[in-house]
Amino acid sequence: MKQVIAITGISAISATGADTSLLGNKGDHNLSFDSSLHAWVGKLPADVLQLIEEIREENRNYLALDASVLYAIYVSRKAIASAGWDFSNDFGINIGSSRGATQLFEKYYSAFLENGKSETLASPTTTLGNISSWVAQDLQNEGPDISHSITCSTALHSLLNGVAWLQSGMCDKFMVGGSEAALTPFTIAQMRAMKTYSRAENDSLYPCLALDLDKAENTMVLGEGAASVCLEIGIKPTALAYVVGVGYATEKLKHAVSISAEATCFQKSMKMAIEDAKTSFQGSDFEKRLNEIDAVVMHAPGTQLGDTSEYMAIQKIFKDKLPLLTTNKWKIGHTFGASGLLSLDLAIKMLQSQEYEEVPFISPQVKPKRINNILVNAVGFGGNAVSILLRKA
Repeated sequence: MKQVIAITGISAISATGADTSLLGNKGDHNLSFDSSLHAWVGKLPADVLQLIEEIREENRNYLALDASVLYAIYVSRKAIASAGWDFSNDFGINIGSSRGATQLFEKYYSAFLENGKSETLASPTTTLGNISSWVAQDLQNEGPDISHSITCSTALHSLLNGVAWLQSGMCDKFMVGGSEAALTPFTIAQMRAMKTYSRAENDSLYPCLALDLDKAENTMVLGEGAASVCLEIGIKPTALAYVVGVGYATEKLKHAVSISAEATCFQKSMKMAIEDAKTSFQGSDFEKRLNEIDAVVMHAPGTQLGDTSEYMAIQKIFKDKLPLLTTNKWKIGHTFGASGLLSLDLAIKMLQSQEYEEVPFISPQVKPKRINNILVNAVGFGGNAVSILLRKA
């Protein structure tokens, strides 16, 4: 990278709550069984949902917004405040979502099927650009605002875009994010149709076996959540962590949801991120930089192929010197387009606390004396992999 990128603010909501460390309650998850959906899900807690509803009631224009937009507004306000940015500053915004305005779209389409007419606000409240534009409105920001969907790697692609804008000199500050509110019957039905969703009953101890490489079937569980991250170029006294390398790659697909047995896309994206960080490791060679990476926060969605192929990719890159491996999806579910930044949030907490999220299903791992460098992975349908290398501030 030309210059490191400082992360100066972050806010996240998930099944663990608002800005709550995932490192507590070791061995416990925050998933719950929804009897109406007859499925395990990762729901936002009631106190967080109440805060979201308070935002909805602030402005009559917010009454018609999808939950995914309100989640993004909530975390963006808090991220900006934690970074100490002046709301009047012009900064870039890129917030994406995999499913977008899922709840409203399904509601409006169901109404259309019943009466053959569309409601007036159906189009403006369900378009993809809805998220970043409303966040920009809420913050009264006049910088560029961009929305996109790149399935489950959406949030880390937002970060890639933010890095590019900052490195180009077109912005001094950039906020990136991802938001997902897709706990709906149709969404879960789609996952079940692909046979990826957990079939665990409501008395199961662990409904999602993310990173259990010996599981007999797919165990993905869907969660909801959002995260926003504030980025600035260069060394900053208020930095929470630094982005020192970025990598990306696209898998050559055999079908729409395939990934190769050794996740070629992850091998390429991780190698690119590590090579991109050469200036942060005093120009040391690639093999030495590998030894300095202490942990990988894996995408690991809880599916058989998804988990094992990523693990095989890590083995290909690191060989017999594997770093710590962890994931948060067994605890909060797979939050689709928001998942990459929720993984990044976990990585930052690991760097700051020097603790790591223990996964109950993998063999005990030897913790390094210091956790200074962490890779964060994400990939989505379409084989779009992203790897971000973080360094301790």
